[in-house]
Amino acid sequence: MTLLDIANVTALAAETATSIDSIWVLIAACLVMFMQPGFALVEAGFTRSKNSANIIMKNLMDFSIGSLIFWLVGFSLMFGASAGGFIGLPDFFTTGSYDTGIPDYAFLFFQTVFCATAATIVSGAVAERTKFGTYLIFSIVICAIIYPISGHWVWGGGWLSELGFHDFAGSTVVHSVGAWLGLVGAFMVGPRLGKYNGTTKAIPGHNLTLGALGVFILWFGWFGFNPGSQLAASGADNIKAISHIFITTNLSAAAGAVTVMLISWMRYGHPSLSMSLNGALAGLVAITAGCDVVGPGGAVIIGIIAGIVLLFGVEFIDQKLHIDDPVGAISVHGLSGATGTILVGFFSTSEGLFYGGGVNLLIAQLIGVAAVAAWALGTGFILFYTLKKTVGIRVPKRIEEEGLDIYEHGESAYN
Repeated sequence: MTLLDIANVTALAAETATSIDSIWVLIAACLVMFMQPGFALVEAGFTRSKNSANIIMKNLMDFSIGSLIFWLVGFSLMFGASAGGFIGLPDFFTTGSYDTGIPDYAFLFFQTVFCATAATIVSGAVAERTKFGTYLIFSIVICAIIYPISGHWVWGGGWLSELGFHDFAGSTVVHSVGAWLGLVGAFMVGPRLGKYNGTTKAIPGHNLTLGALGVFILWFGWFGFNPGSQLAASGADNIKAISHIFITTNLSAAAGAVTVMLISWMRYGHPSLSMSLNGALAGLVAITAGCDVVGPGGAVIIGIIAGIVLLFGVEFIDQKLHIDDPVGAISVHGLSGATGTILVGFFSTSEGLFYGGGVNLLIAQLIGVAAVAAWALGTGFILFYTLKKTVGIRVPKRIEEEGLDIYEHGESAYN
């Protein structure tokens, strides 16, 4: 074989590897995009039927508007050349080059579906009483500015990545950001009518079957969310890594669901379906940060801890803080996301405290969680306060009582 033949074979192998990697990332992105109807079904099922069309419309627009805005400016702010480790330099319509080993547009699409996930988390926290037009405004701001800037700190070569902060697929970058914004939004818009009249009143969702279907769709889509973040599938090392991530992701979700089932059974006298569904989601959110570096046993422990945090977090936010979160998004994505990210500092098999790695990673995780939370809470407060004082964020009492579907959209999900 001549040197030319060897060069040709090498070039063909490299081209094949790039093709495999690119196809895998695009398939994974489609799985993550499929999580969007999962969120829509969870939110619709966990809320009242009179607001279902509004819920579905918000999830549709999260993805649609988010795709346009992230392509226009958000992607470059997140992945553009770093300005002092804080923000990427603007590159409108993503015309620049990003060295990821796959085509720029494949990477853009994969990151777009992640951005849409962060935005749609807010929808559940402020459900059933928020103006649709106002919701569109803060969805635009989240996708254009808030999410990309903190995302740059971690995934775009910013200061947290240089510090050693580890968030493989977005427990903090995606889920906690959406949840902390939802926390501010739920606080600013206020509770639903009749929720806190002397006592805390449960307002049941209208269709737990839809909610359960949504959770299973999200669980399925998470196998694109986490393994897809490897951004490659060619070669033995990548296949081994992806397989590992599949297992840790699934085990944590299962552990979260079982843990919440058992605790709710002991605490309430019955195994709660709605809580157990959220327990699975809590396990998924928590493992997302460290799914690549924790072992199967660590994944189970993280899922168990996430389930405990979820159940008591829901009770605390609802009954003590009196912040009305109809679907439990703040606990599922915020508290569990932060917990899972911090636990990487303990359970990472290469750098974790429990594996002889010292405290450096744990300190980086704590700093990262705190910094991103402060950013999301601070910018969220400015955004929601401004909207509240200008266009308003809450629908009138009559609309809330009779349902947002007819008044906001002129149609009902159920005729």
